[in-house]
Amino acid sequence: MPNFDWHAERSDLSGIALLDRAPESEGIDLRAVRLYRLGRVRAEMARRDIGAVILSDPVNIRYATGTRNMQVFSMRNQAARYLLLTADRSILFEFTGCLFLADGFETVDEVRPGKTASFVAAGPHIAARERAWAAEMGDLIASLVGRGVRVGMERMNAGSAIALAEAGFEVVDAQAPVEMARCIKSDEEMKCVRASLRATEAGVAALRDAIRPGLTENELWSVLHQSIIAQNGDYCETRLLNAGARTNPWFQESSTNVIGENELIALDTDVVGCHGYYSDFSRTFHSGPGRPSDAQRTLYMTALEQLHHNMDILKPGLSFRDYADRAWDIPHTYHANRYYLSAHGCGMTGEYPYLYHRGDFPGAGYDGVIEPGMTLCVESYIGAEGGHEGVKLEQQLLVTETGTELLSEFPFEEALMTPAGG
Repeated sequence: MPNFDWHAERSDLSGIALLDRAPESEGIDLRAVRLYRLGRVRAEMARRDIGAVILSDPVNIRYATGTRNMQVFSMRNQAARYLLLTADRSILFEFTGCLFLADGFETVDEVRPGKTASFVAAGPHIAARERAWAAEMGDLIASLVGRGVRVGMERMNAGSAIALAEAGFEVVDAQAPVEMARCIKSDEEMKCVRASLRATEAGVAALRDAIRPGLTENELWSVLHQSIIAQNGDYCETRLLNAGARTNPWFQESSTNVIGENELIALDTDVVGCHGYYSDFSRTFHSGPGRPSDAQRTLYMTALEQLHHNMDILKPGLSFRDYADRAWDIPHTYHANRYYLSAHGCGMTGEYPYLYHRGDFPGAGYDGVIEPGMTLCVESYIGAEGGHEGVKLEQQLLVTETGTELLSEFPFEEALMTPAGG
């Protein structure tokens, strides 16, 4: 990480200055990143004849503008801050006392105080507050793009959406334009992705070095958290780290379980890291002090087989249906506990598209095309139903014009890669 003199300039060390001048931002044109993303959202809006969108998901607000404010709090209180976006106007409604946080962002034309419409804030007056919010927002939208236009909304109060529709607007879901915008990354965006991954890999390396029997899962998991925050990452979206019998089945959250000797330890990073970009890869380790057992190595090598097979078939122009047909055929022993996806999009969080296993495609899958600029995470979980342990592995890749580029560089475990009996 390059040295950075925080005190070299004292004139503007707040807000956007700290974000754009942070050490992990060196060599990245963040203004170009922000303008590219804003343009992507507007293009997808135009493609669907959506005159305005009201974004309340803090991740999507950050995607469209680059602004952030209490991300996790805002996910829980989605009426606290929101963004009104039209073809030529961007108005951020910010949380009380926080209007200054958007100063300097070229993606925000105006900042206004948010009018919170939540039961906690309004109590028994919530319905009246929702109608007042919709009337004010409707008048604003009408002044910008006309009354009766199609308006995309995210997760806000149902009463707010109903009242806006009653005010004469066609209310639609904003998920499609935003997800389709986010799925194709620019070259400058990819610099942000790589910066986030390198920081997360440093955190996973610290976690790996800290492994020893006698630690709790939570104590070990906290090593990654500390490293991510110290490197100006945002937060870990999940807490998926398990040891021993708690590695099977997958999706058990880290706990006070004490790590024993010679156990497998599986983790999924799920880190919202530098610049808000997702670092999403999975690794499985061995606690020692002895060597991994034949059963542990068999699980690991099977997971690697699935991972490499599915990485190898990814290419631009491949349909989601064809990917499912060509994907690794999960053995019956491991099918019941399979990971629910074969691969998924990755940007500021997990995103479009979802790529399903062959057997799951008829009921859950949808078609589409793998395109250059998509970043995808290929998943593997191998653990027998009723088995003692399991292995979680995952890699993050960029789809290029000619194939794929591996983005996640953290190594696999040599001790677990020796074939059983070796």
